Amino acid sequence: MTLLMPAAFVGHGSPMNALEHNRYTDAWSNFASSMPKPKAILVISAHWFVNITAVTAMAVPRTIHDFYGFPSSLFDVRYPAPGDPGVAQRIVDVVQPTYVGLDEDSWGIDHGTWSVLVHMFPDADVPVLQLSINASLPYEYHFNLGAQLHALRSEGVLIIGSGNVVHNLRLMDWNSPGQGTYWAQRFDEDVRAIMTSDSSELGRAGDHVDYRLAVPTPDHFLPLAYIAGLSAAAATPTRTLVDGYEMGSLSMTAYELPAT
Repeated sequence: MTLLMPAAFVGHGSPMNALEHNRYTDAWSNFASSMPKPKAILVISAHWFVNITAVTAMAVPRTIHDFYGFPSSLFDVRYPAPGDPGVAQRIVDVVQPTYVGLDEDSWGIDHGTWSVLVHMFPDADVPVLQLSINASLPYEYHFNLGAQLHALRSEGVLIIGSGNVVHNLRLMDWNSPGQGTYWAQRFDEDVRAIMTSDSSELGRAGDHVDYRLAVPTPDHFLPLAYIAGLSAAAATPTRTLVDGYEMGSLSMTAYELPAT
């Protein structure tokens, strides 16, 4: 039997998680320590949301600080992991005939990626690539592309989706740390029921009564579609890695797709 690398979806929440140590960052770290060292890491981050499907293909990706209004210590963070143009080309080949462009100089490693990886792989010694989220294409495209990426798991590539199941910045309540509104909890729990039983049904979340509140924009939700696609391709449900809520309208739920 082929040993597959696990895969995961993480709710990355605030960039400040890069500097903090809490039960979410502990869960990410413990997940990484439970596996063999990957050949490479491919991250689908909510923060590379553009009108094309592309993969970073530079040998030395830059650390991107794609936020404002945070302490200077956060802007000082660097995650100097190498890239891997060879793995980038392999991704292009694996998903054919779906088109994936090679980005050799535009993007890099954004905070949806490095705020998680500083805890999972603090030595930054594993090559990191990012796959953009094509904003012009529907949910089904992302789910199917995730399923196509399944072959990479048997080649030593760790695949991570980084976003938030519930992500409504407009309705955040700074006086509600560690809490979620009733609608945030209801949506998150119903998505969890799907992801831990039959991820091929995740598309039904778009019809949920709380979808427009939980997912006012699709960027943070769509990384989960890639993990759902991987889960469906593996015929293996995901497991909850850690759960919780912040500021009323953010879900920090993370999922693990175990190695088989």
